[in-house]
Amino acid sequence: MSEPSETAPSSLGFRYLGPLEVQAGGRRLRIGSPRQRVVLAMLLLSSDCVVSVDGLVDAIWGGSPPATGRTQVAICIAALRKLFAAAGYHDVITTVSPGYKLVSDGCRIDGEQFSRLVDEGQAALQQGRTTEASAKLDEALKLWGGPALAGVPSAVVEGKAIRLEETRLAVYEESLALKLELRQHTDLVPELAALVREHPLRERARALLMLAQYRGGRRSEALEIFNDGRRRLVDDLGLEPGPILRDMQAAIYRDDPKLASVRKPVPSVWTRVVPAQLPPSAPLFTGRQAELTALDALLGQRARGGPVPVGVLTGQVGVGKTALAVHWAHGAADHFPDGQLFADLRGWDPDQPASEAAAVLSGFLHALGVPHAEIPARLEERTSLYNSLVDGRKVLIVIDNVRDAAQARPLLPGSGTCCVLLTGRTLPDSHGSVRLHLRPFRTAESSALLRGIIGEERAREDPDSLERLGELCDGMPLALWSAALRLAARTHWSLKDLLSRLEDPDRRLTEISHGIWDVRARIGASYRDLSPRAALALRRLGLLGIRDVTPWMTATLLDCGPAEAEDLMEHLHETGFLEVAAREQDGRRRYRLPSLFAQYARERSRSEAPADAADSMAVRAQYA
Repeated sequence: MSEPSETAPSSLGFRYLGPLEVQAGGRRLRIGSPRQRVVLAMLLLSSDCVVSVDGLVDAIWGGSPPATGRTQVAICIAALRKLFAAAGYHDVITTVSPGYKLVSDGCRIDGEQFSRLVDEGQAALQQGRTTEASAKLDEALKLWGGPALAGVPSAVVEGKAIRLEETRLAVYEESLALKLELRQHTDLVPELAALVREHPLRERARALLMLAQYRGGRRSEALEIFNDGRRRLVDDLGLEPGPILRDMQAAIYRDDPKLASVRKPVPSVWTRVVPAQLPPSAPLFTGRQAELTALDALLGQRARGGPVPVGVLTGQVGVGKTALAVHWAHGAADHFPDGQLFADLRGWDPDQPASEAAAVLSGFLHALGVPHAEIPARLEERTSLYNSLVDGRKVLIVIDNVRDAAQARPLLPGSGTCCVLLTGRTLPDSHGSVRLHLRPFRTAESSALLRGIIGEERAREDPDSLERLGELCDGMPLALWSAALRLAARTHWSLKDLLSRLEDPDRRLTEISHGIWDVRARIGASYRDLSPRAALALRRLGLLGIRDVTPWMTATLLDCGPAEAEDLMEHLHETGFLEVAAREQDGRRRYRLPSLFAQYARERSRSEAPADAADSMAVRAQYA
């Protein structure tokens, strides 16, 4: 963030542990509209990370955004930038594809202060400095000024606020437990009683109240606290009390001497588990021999004390990244006797939100033998425990559908004896010791896959149609599977029957989009992530009807300079819409627009911007 003006304060203050507020120079800045509050809240909750435009649209309107949703988000961003600029701050929110990022450098964010103080308190506690740990947690809790993100009208933000409140309560309980350890039980009874009244189903709070009552000489009242809690749990949830309450009741019944001084519970002995989470390998796996050999190099890079070997598989939608990753992982499983972990981060899933690292780590830890009840609440603690469990072990971690490096970073182990394989569309910010960009199948590979699905007999009847079918599917494994399965299910169809349907470009996507093989939906998920200018370029390039396209065509279509045209086409290449076809003698690149993507672009033009056609036809005439 740029330096503030001489009259501006030293930092810009954000508060969301309570009502959302922005302060500068001792005065509160007024956030103009509810939508701006939603956008700012989303950026603050993911400070220094990119929040996609689609994520912001979903946070504002849920599943029913207006057609102008992305434009209205841009308007909100502009208004927030203007607000900060007026206070002397000009680079608080930056534009980073596929959305925006709030830069925390030079800002005071109460949520980040809270996390830092809690971390410091936990570190002090681990080193036996109980008094200091208690003071740190108290300082963290004082940052709260009410329900988190109060007044922000968004179901998405409300869900995140609920998780923040759960974190606050967990820290509050830990703070009260430390005070009990410091022999402050008499003063704590009213505070604990109020907490239990407000949250009667929180078993740890109730156990702490029982302990405080017992230490204050009120043994019978402590046992009645247990009985009341049991009635509530049974009536409200149909559950008996958990071990923390049962153990406290039993200890009070027998006047256990250990109740006289609080001790940290002894961790349970975890059963060593060898996870085997890989999904089934794809049937009829075809080709990719060079890529499989390249991935084998990861096995020789493992070393205790060295960096973890990471393989990165990228490529356009439907090119077979997951199939290759899983197939290689099954073949390499014997090299990882301590287990194989798998997670789908859903970075590009059109129907479900992206997986959060904390949730994935929880699954990993449980798969490694940690009981659910003993999985830490905070992401940082889960990461530390995860690294400890896999240290020195030979574990393979396959992380599928990664959107960017930040999404996968907490899941990367620190031990060089492990191995990681990432898949994603582009992942330009992810380092890989082996990095492969998958291309569509060549003719022979497409034909081999089709033969395997429809059977050799039908394939031999019409080899020319078989080859043409592969061409119309652009060599995309997803499209090939979709088309071949449709043919296999209709034994009365010949290859020419399906081919006649696919030859009609207006029907092609519909014919190969069904069930889990919905090619149109997969392409649409990538399209929605494009910037408005890149989407416009794609639509107009699709209308050209020309297979090979150049930056000069894009510059003419959009009436922009050659540098912007080149950047737009590189962006379309990175997101899988364009392939690099060749490099001209003058060094300029020529790109290829696969027919399925071109058809999707034409569909979007008809529904979004019919005026695109006139501009594209004029350019096509120049290159005819």
